[in-house]
Amino acid sequence: MHFHLTEEQAAIQDAVRGTLTDNWPMERIHAFADGDEDFDRTSWEALMALGLGGMLAPDSGMGLLDAALVCEVAGEAAAAGPLIGQLLAVAAVAASGRGDAEALTSGKTVATLVHGGSDYAPSARAADLFLIVDRAKGVRLVAAADVTIEAVKASDRTRPMSKVSIADGAGEALFDATDPMTARLADAALVLVAADALGGAQKVTDMSVAYAKEREQFDQPIGRFQGLKHQLAHMALDVEPARALVWYAAYAWDAGLPDAPRAAAMAKAHLCDVYVRATRAAVAAHGGIGYTWEYGLNYWFRRAMADRAWLGSPAEHRARAAALAGW
Repeated sequence: MHFHLTEEQAAIQDAVRGTLTDNWPMERIHAFADGDEDFDRTSWEALMALGLGGMLAPDSGMGLLDAALVCEVAGEAAAAGPLIGQLLAVAAVAASGRGDAEALTSGKTVATLVHGGSDYAPSARAADLFLIVDRAKGVRLVAAADVTIEAVKASDRTRPMSKVSIADGAGEALFDATDPMTARLADAALVLVAADALGGAQKVTDMSVAYAKEREQFDQPIGRFQGLKHQLAHMALDVEPARALVWYAAYAWDAGLPDAPRAAAMAKAHLCDVYVRATRAAVAAHGGIGYTWEYGLNYWFRRAMADRAWLGSPAEHRARAAALAGW
């Protein structure tokens, strides 16, 4: 494989980035975070209008790598909405032949992801469907009417989670635990969360570099100070090599390579740790302004913590990667 993007993939990222720049600026993030909603319909409809909902449909001509590139930009923008759940729901429904794939592809029906063993889901109050992916029990699609939702004060203010309660056996079974598609969907979820973390880590690194060029002390930009130079260099050296890990995990999933499950576990574990480190370093690089609500760096810091916990901790996935390697 070639570790660079095609013109089409770069164009997809540019289109998503431009759409989010227009529909999800900092002012809108502030308003959303200060409100009580867990879903922003304006930015969601703008993204769905690009045709992103059907990226993982069998006839789309695209794959998980393309979806990961989109989730990377969504993480960069700290975009609201259950994009990962929507992408996986389309893939699950299309592969199973059950459910209304067209409504999901258009975004008119909103689907969110419930990870097996977890009681939380993003944008749960706005979701029409809940995709439950459980390696031990299989994959189910449950209507919102069969889900009890409890709003909680979520740490991630850009992608609020709610506590959900779903009875065993509710909804329609798409795949049982022994079906290879169950494991593939679970691994795909890990890769897409890792991609979200990659985008966020790159964003806060770029913010820190830009701030270091603009902020002055002693009549010179603080970026000239050796200590800060080293800190920014460490951030870049932490983030950039991790990009290949995400892209390879997505490529391995698309190609059905034997090490795809291990690559997915490693990507989720490593990128979420990188994201947390990057946001902590970014706050330190910004000094006092980095702690202010108005500046907005906290949105990526909070999202980093949410990505780290969602779908399992880095320690859990490192243990799984080790087991898959026979260690």
